[in-house]
Amino acid sequence: MATLEENPLTEGLERLPVPPTTMTIFGGTGDLARRKLLPAIYNLAHEGALPEQFNLVGISRGDLSDDAYRELAREAIRAFSRRPPDGAVLDALLARVRHVRGSFDDPAVYERVEACASAWDEEAGMPLDRLYYLAIAPSFFPAVVALLGERGMHRRPGAEVRVVIEKPFGTSLAEARTLNRRVHEVLEERQVFRIDHYLGKETVQNLLALRFANGMLEPLWNRNYIDHVQITAAEDIGIGSRAGYYDRSGALRDLVQNHLLQLLTLLCMEPPIAFTADEIRDEKVKVLHAIEPPQPGHTVRAQYTAGVVGGERVPGYLEEEGVPPDSRTETYAALRLEVENWRWAGVPIYLRTGKRLARKVTEIAVRLKPVPHMGFLSEGAVGPQPNEIVMTIQPNEGVSISLAAKIPGTRMRIRPVKMEFLYGTAFMSQSPEAYERLLLDAMRGDATLFTRADEAEAQWAICDPVLQAWAEGADPLAHYPAGTAGPAAADALMPPGTRWRAI
Repeated sequence: MATLEENPLTEGLERLPVPPTTMTIFGGTGDLARRKLLPAIYNLAHEGALPEQFNLVGISRGDLSDDAYRELAREAIRAFSRRPPDGAVLDALLARVRHVRGSFDDPAVYERVEACASAWDEEAGMPLDRLYYLAIAPSFFPAVVALLGERGMHRRPGAEVRVVIEKPFGTSLAEARTLNRRVHEVLEERQVFRIDHYLGKETVQNLLALRFANGMLEPLWNRNYIDHVQITAAEDIGIGSRAGYYDRSGALRDLVQNHLLQLLTLLCMEPPIAFTADEIRDEKVKVLHAIEPPQPGHTVRAQYTAGVVGGERVPGYLEEEGVPPDSRTETYAALRLEVENWRWAGVPIYLRTGKRLARKVTEIAVRLKPVPHMGFLSEGAVGPQPNEIVMTIQPNEGVSISLAAKIPGTRMRIRPVKMEFLYGTAFMSQSPEAYERLLLDAMRGDATLFTRADEAEAQWAICDPVLQAWAEGADPLAHYPAGTAGPAAADALMPPGTRWRAI
């Protein structure tokens, strides 16, 4: 049977069709469902991207009727959708929504979910694809997958069954391997979609286009021309109500192990022979395998203290509600890594992430080596600076390239200028939320933007030794005031003459 991609009727379509699907959200009333998943589903419906036959089941412990759950979904969509909801579209979507009450380890819950799905199958006169989204605590992942297998819900004759697993995928290499093993006891790898929402952002995907669709960049994309790379994910907010999760996780597990290493692989991977899921992920895994865990002295960990953010006094991490007063959890992490292969050998790649920093920004900055002759230096001008390619992922998605240009006047004075591309102005449209793209891909079975089993384990193989070294006292915990660019200790990761980009 031809796949959707092979169907000649879909040739040239902006959006490939999605098969009829019944989606089940485990954790249907949780923060992720309300803030991200339900609004994403609505926006897909608004744009006509959902299949004509789309049904949704939300599972939670709440004592909610179907109508009460629909009202909860309606309020969540009104509050968090990127566009004001259209009443007719919203009503049509919610008419196909049900709620199932119960615990995720209760077999009776699965019977009720299957009864809902089977009724929709009968109504449609055909088996619909099943998509199970695990928006729940990681401790429930193995139990849910096991019960799907025990109840026979992991296979569906004439239809596809897929499971989306949220991060964190384990908290160590050993846990990730165990979780992969337990998942694969029930599901085939092609059914598993380990989600990293950063990969759904337009600028992250544009990395592939920037690198491989522009011939002028490829000759420069190697150790001969690149001096270093900085990948930053800075947040100006604290931990909010997430103390229970965050204090067990910390910055390295929360962002470096998944998001930042994913950005690194897309930046450093070799051109795939085809832009298919496995070909792209094969190249990403090769990059991860070429990275040695950083040694003590090449990592920095720190925790924010009280300070000023946005003109307001904010408490330190230890004063946040729910945080133990003796916590040693890092809210800032910085690493120096190297990709030991032919293209990247000797090029330092600096990663950093932190809470309560000066502003919110996620970006990749590629700094080229300086020009060899500095004959343009003159009084009253900055002079030639190394060219820099900056891909901003948030808040304003786009790409900028810094160039040296002559200042108008009679003298040869040089200063940097920027060529800039912004998604909002270039395409005159609002970029879809990351979860919209990823939900659509999961329903279509396209795993390109999802993490494969070996990829998840390779990411942990880099971070695990760092966590173990920190537990043994390496690179002592530093501190930084909230609202600053981070700890002074992070500057020591870089050689003289190199500094972090301003946050």
